[in-house]
Amino acid sequence: MYRSHSCGELRATNNNQEVILSGWVQKVRDKGFVIWADLRDRYGITQLIFDEERTSKALLEQARSLGREFVIQIKGTVIERASKNSNIPTGDIEILVKELTVLNKALVPPFTIEDKTDGGEDIRMKYRYLDIRRNPVKNNLIFRHKVAMEVRKFLSDEGFIEVETPYLIKSTPEGARDFVVPSRMNEGQFYALPQSPQTFKQLLMVGGMDKYFQIVKCFRDEDLRADRQPEFTQIDCEMAFVEQEDILNIFENLTKYLLKEVKGFEIDSFPRMTYDDAMRTYGNDKPDIRFDMKFGELNNVAQHKEFGIFNDAELVVGIAVPGAATYTRKEIDALIDWVRRPQVGAKGMVYAKYNEDGSFKSSVDKFYDQEDLAKWAEVTNAKPGDLICVLSGDANKTRTQLSALRMELAERLGLRNPEEFAPLWVIDFPLLELDEETGHYHAMHHPFTSPKPGQLELLDTDPGAVKANAYDLVLNGNEIGGGSIRIHDKDMQATMFKHLGFTPEEAKAQFGFLMDAFQYGAPPHGGLAFGLDRLVAILGGQETIRDFIAFPKNNSGRDVMIDAPAKIDEVQLKELHLKLDLKA
Repeated sequence: MYRSHSCGELRATNNNQEVILSGWVQKVRDKGFVIWADLRDRYGITQLIFDEERTSKALLEQARSLGREFVIQIKGTVIERASKNSNIPTGDIEILVKELTVLNKALVPPFTIEDKTDGGEDIRMKYRYLDIRRNPVKNNLIFRHKVAMEVRKFLSDEGFIEVETPYLIKSTPEGARDFVVPSRMNEGQFYALPQSPQTFKQLLMVGGMDKYFQIVKCFRDEDLRADRQPEFTQIDCEMAFVEQEDILNIFENLTKYLLKEVKGFEIDSFPRMTYDDAMRTYGNDKPDIRFDMKFGELNNVAQHKEFGIFNDAELVVGIAVPGAATYTRKEIDALIDWVRRPQVGAKGMVYAKYNEDGSFKSSVDKFYDQEDLAKWAEVTNAKPGDLICVLSGDANKTRTQLSALRMELAERLGLRNPEEFAPLWVIDFPLLELDEETGHYHAMHHPFTSPKPGQLELLDTDPGAVKANAYDLVLNGNEIGGGSIRIHDKDMQATMFKHLGFTPEEAKAQFGFLMDAFQYGAPPHGGLAFGLDRLVAILGGQETIRDFIAFPKNNSGRDVMIDAPAKIDEVQLKELHLKLDLKA
């Protein structure tokens, strides 16, 4: 038996008990006549004691040879600790060691295995197995497990069945780039790793499964950011014989359940907002509604006042920043520099201070009097003490720029409390999105999304106006899930493929299996997929998903720990019927 108890289990009630513990040496403190060692496992830390009065010389010397991260087993007696430590659950006791066995020696780790480590991100990713020993990473993974278990419990109780779908599938031209896998047994042919189980879950509805879910790995070969990984995990769900309202209700309840069970946070309001309103009011389709700063469109009150920059703009729009009228000129200049960064791309910013005495002071006083600026305050809902920040230019770009500024200001003002949660449904997305480079439309979600009832005919006359029976779930300014009511009719699906530029032959080659299935009695169906990594990160009070993944990739899509991706040898290439032209 390696252990009778864990290192986080023993208390004063265990005094005088003989125990066996195993774990890693956190640190050793040698005072000459007494040696203390902290022994750590997943469950906690227990202090060990060796002293000259009660410990043999051989055992003392053995204790002195211990190094950080040695794996050891000890046998000893639980005794009351002379100097108690209220910071850890085991702080009232220690173990008087009688036997010590070194199970494995360890090199000195490249960074300290403590909550606050001296290791940078790169070195910790290279030695991720050591990083996992630290409480912050360990607790994140345990937290992820808890969320996943609660998801499974809720969905199972709601009658959902977990079904596994294939990882080796067919490449499709929609969405991001596929990761492809060459087939050894089928020369010149390739599998693709799934970007989602989309078509398979629809086929499960045709198969009569009615309510399906899966916590599943998905793969996208796309440019990465802190909140993206080439492989990620979805809570993938589909339901038959449902309308949009049925799906929103189920997953609204799942979100409320998770917030209550995992965070102890109860949600009273679960608002809904159309895509058009979200873009007009917040400048993006995943607004953070924990704070205000709604957009105020100022064209009617700011144009035609001899200020050419505004007069030439398609959109003049502003926000009221609470309590920021006290900003100094230096602080405001820093904001202007911030919006001019290439990542934001604004040419500049106009501002107006709404002073506590009701007067205004702006950067454009030459063109606008107090009455004009009072109208700005009315449109932006500014109060005395607020700062009005105004951007102008092309409508879409300006909204995006002001949205970035809004989020940056909220961060600086401490308005994005990670322990506060504000979910939101964004609905009525456009069905199609125009690619400005090619002039062609593509599906905003995916080609299986159904148009809103009664709008199919618009595809021929005004495709950009067609609304999708689609919805996104937003939490604290992050999209954590999205889905739609699907097309379940073969003719409607063929029409959709036509408008996306597929010839009948291309549609049959890519999706013939799905079209064929629709001929055998496909029920009305729809679904939703949560991003588990992002959901867990937000519930955990963070927005970087990497911290909640056991073995993440870096921003280049590399696993620096195992050095992947990597070359394969000539024998494997030959078996796969591949030849690399490294000169090309």
